Amino acid sequence: MNPAKENLKRAVLWEASSGEDKKVACKLCNWRCVIDQGKSGRCAVRKNIEGTLYSLNYHKVCSANPDPIEKKPLFHFQPGSRSFSVATMGCNFRCEFCQNWQISQAAFEDGQISGQPIPPEQIVDSAIRSRCASIAYTYTEPTIFMELCSDCGKLGKQRGLTNVFVSNGYMTPEAIDFAGDWLDGINVDLKAFTEDYYRRLCKARLQPVLDTISYIAKETNIWLEITTLLLPGENDSDDELKQLADFIVDKAGPDVPWHISRFHPQYKYRDSASTHVSSLERAFEIGKSAGLRYIYLGNVPGARSESTFCYNCGQIVIERVGYKIVANNIKDAKCPDCGTEIAGFEL
Repeated sequence: MNPAKENLKRAVLWEASSGEDKKVACKLCNWRCVIDQGKSGRCAVRKNIEGTLYSLNYHKVCSANPDPIEKKPLFHFQPGSRSFSVATMGCNFRCEFCQNWQISQAAFEDGQISGQPIPPEQIVDSAIRSRCASIAYTYTEPTIFMELCSDCGKLGKQRGLTNVFVSNGYMTPEAIDFAGDWLDGINVDLKAFTEDYYRRLCKARLQPVLDTISYIAKETNIWLEITTLLLPGENDSDDELKQLADFIVDKAGPDVPWHISRFHPQYKYRDSASTHVSSLERAFEIGKSAGLRYIYLGNVPGARSESTFCYNCGQIVIERVGYKIVANNIKDAKCPDCGTEIAGFEL
């Protein structure tokens, strides 16, 4: 074997060039990189070696530990359960405000891909020993370590575990279909509702994310929740928030939970103040007016809006404090008071 290929995993979702140039076309995310021989894609963790695309991070797990599922955040997916959270280095975005920039941007900025070789069997065993109900592919963009996600996801399903993504939503329809047999839930970051925001602050585009959300909601059975991190003066105008909330209602449905998270200065975006709670509360009201039934404020511990309410009668059906569930009053997926169905996965 070529020494350069040792300990590497052959990538999924790519095509070889029909010519003699040994280029490959990656179909994993919406950058759809065409990669020259010896070069890596935009994510910096998929490399063309002699006309074959390889994953550089499959054997380099940088995080593996149990978390509350609410931390993802997923509030309507097996609430109160634990999820074994797995990550590798790399990302296909360059968000200036990234909360996990130490692992998401290292491969791009300095070529560093650190981590430990943890086989999928060991990850699944660890999840079960930790009394987790699911495996979460999170902290960095899971699309760019799809090979590991797939191997863990299939094994996990065989042993009774579910699988969830925490994603920027930039995957292709081919990638969503590829994961369809084992991916049960996803939280997609809808970071803003303007192309300008995505271009300036994420070095990406908005439309592919909107397409992903619509595709998941309409064409799959994957449980969907959406998160928006509010940056003061950037994506928090009433008009933009109304457009964003209207999009969720129209293209994903009123039952899709919307998590509105408070921003704290991070990475390259340190000159801004933290999001004022009043801005989050204003976004909450805009979402309610648009017709969203389940809206949550994130990074505001102790807020009443951490809990789940029946949209019909207003009864608290899941009471939360931070990531801890104090009481789950749902009976047979319904409000105990009025019988209204509460949307979710294994509530």
